[in-house]
Amino acid sequence: MKTYETEQIRNVVLMGHGGAGKTTLAEAMAFVAGVTTRMGKVADGNTISDFDKEEIKRQFSIGTSVIPVEYEGLKINILDTPGYFDFVGEVEEAVSVADAAVIVVNGKDGVQVGTQKAWELCEKNHLPRIIFVTNMDDDNASFRQVVADLQELYGSHIAPFQIPIREHEKLVGFVNVVKMEGRKYNSPTEYSECEIPDYTKENLETARGALIEAVAESSEEFMERYFEGEEFTYDEISTALREHVQDGAIVPVMMGSPVNAIGAMMLLRDIGKYLPSPKKRTIKGKVAGTEVVFDADYDDAKAMSAKIFKTLVDPFIGKYSLLKVCSGVLRADSTVYNVNKETEEKLSRLYVLRGKEPIEVKELRAGDIGAVSKLSNAATGDTLATKAAPVTYDKPEISTPYTYMAYAAKTKGEEDKVATALSRLTDEDLTLKSVVDAENRQTLLYGIGDQQLEVAVSKLSGRYKVEVELSKPKFAFRETIRGKVRVQGKHKKQSGGHGQYGDVTIEFEPSGDLETPYIFEEKIVGGVVPRNFFPAVEKGIQECVQKGPLAGYPVVGLKATLVFGSYHPVDSNEMAFKTAAILAFKKAFAEPDSKPVLLEPISNLKVTVPDKFTGDVMGDLNKKRGRVLGMNPAHKGNTIVAADIPTSELYGYSTALRSMTGGMGTFAYEFVRYEQAPADVQEKEIAARQSEEA
Repeated sequence: MKTYETEQIRNVVLMGHGGAGKTTLAEAMAFVAGVTTRMGKVADGNTISDFDKEEIKRQFSIGTSVIPVEYEGLKINILDTPGYFDFVGEVEEAVSVADAAVIVVNGKDGVQVGTQKAWELCEKNHLPRIIFVTNMDDDNASFRQVVADLQELYGSHIAPFQIPIREHEKLVGFVNVVKMEGRKYNSPTEYSECEIPDYTKENLETARGALIEAVAESSEEFMERYFEGEEFTYDEISTALREHVQDGAIVPVMMGSPVNAIGAMMLLRDIGKYLPSPKKRTIKGKVAGTEVVFDADYDDAKAMSAKIFKTLVDPFIGKYSLLKVCSGVLRADSTVYNVNKETEEKLSRLYVLRGKEPIEVKELRAGDIGAVSKLSNAATGDTLATKAAPVTYDKPEISTPYTYMAYAAKTKGEEDKVATALSRLTDEDLTLKSVVDAENRQTLLYGIGDQQLEVAVSKLSGRYKVEVELSKPKFAFRETIRGKVRVQGKHKKQSGGHGQYGDVTIEFEPSGDLETPYIFEEKIVGGVVPRNFFPAVEKGIQECVQKGPLAGYPVVGLKATLVFGSYHPVDSNEMAFKTAAILAFKKAFAEPDSKPVLLEPISNLKVTVPDKFTGDVMGDLNKKRGRVLGMNPAHKGNTIVAADIPTSELYGYSTALRSMTGGMGTFAYEFVRYEQAPADVQEKEIAARQSEEA
């Protein structure tokens, strides 16, 4: 593949709801551009972008893949992303290096949650976009309805560029709404002019009106002329579209049938015509260790810098760091400096990846996307530069994973193999995290949703030949007392020679501070317990609070006051007094008057949902023993519901919230405090722990 100048490059991310046809569209674009001579199919597992075994097995995209195509003097880097919400981290990585987007909508299913989430990501990252409607070969698909729904959501930004021409329930062509001319497909790569059919004229009038309104809103002068009933010339329309599609004020809507490669050619042309090259975008970094701003702006005359936006680790094809060159020129034989890790490495080869196929190139100019292999220390988010001009860029903004399950190796002794394999998966996917929970003696796997965790387990088995089991995690309960008791602990042992003697009377009561395990005080009068044994008594308490007598959880909020005791001048020692304190502690928790209880962790939960779902969400939170604290308006018809809820009730909440809101709800939570658990929860937890110990 030849070297392309920055102006000749387009970096376009394909986004949309799962099943909208993104991968098939990417395949059609590759076919039309001559990359392949035969289109692969998702169902057959032979597409360029879905090459991972899990993707082939499940028949949907799990990771982002890059498909560079050359078309009419341009290099278009197509970033094909997953549509299912569990893999949003892959989309966020791709968006961080894209200069524009194509939002794919299924013409049969219409505008879906994934469409709206894609739009929101474009807005957040200021990405210009084209909407492409697929499945137009299906007679049940309605381009007109999709456009109407988009207009209802996004107003006059929406500008239909085409409307379909059908004959005998088949898509045979389209009307170019900009030029007001009919086109008939001769093949996926050829069309001829045709008359505009009469039956399309009503839809054409509506579409033309929407296009002109979008153009009119692009400037005050146009708006005045529009209201005065003046017509715009083709040149004026074309110029306005070129300018304002790039700034996101106008969003073209196109259509086709990717499964038949129909419409892909026009999409490629309009990507080149309307969407910006990296030269039209800006990017800023910082000189390492300073606040000095480096205006990279994809200028190939500046010092080389590149950011790694994705890591690909495969046992068969090796490790690749996918990167975007932000300034200068990256050459195959250069030495690069990893600014984040402060290490230098010599590159042996430089590639562009097309799916899983590495294509060797000599250099990549500013704005281009490529890959380097076998960088020893590099990770996603790292910046590569020259040591003379070290620059860092912001890391991709990745969603925080809140769904988690406990996991364990199925075969004893394979824990190290599991840990090694998981570290490779977490290198690839930043929304996947492995956490050791030492307190509950469990390891936890965090992700965006249950499906992602299931895929991770399947990858561990398929790629790395290690089997793990997922299970419901244990939650970090605590133990404390609610009443005050005075107990004696006496340890007396005689076995020939020196014996063991320790005698303490301790008052146990709540300290009121659940952040601290215990507070120890002494109120000994008259030296009934010598001062040198006080530390031993405290050590006994310190040892006991680590594992409470109710269910083996740590004890918190305890105040222990040593008030009386006795000693033997010969048989008393530190060990005897420590043992006496342990006996007193156990006796205190056995006393009904101490009112021992379990405390459960409480999290502060924030759920962001469209207004129409707030009632359902609040009702569900009440069922889960949540306390709704308030509702605050969020952006564009959304509400943030804030609630305190037992952390254990959040198990499976990701699935429940998606079910309630059709996937439109999001949530985040953090631990805030401990509260006394209800009696039924305590009984259940104590019984569960006792059966474990048995």
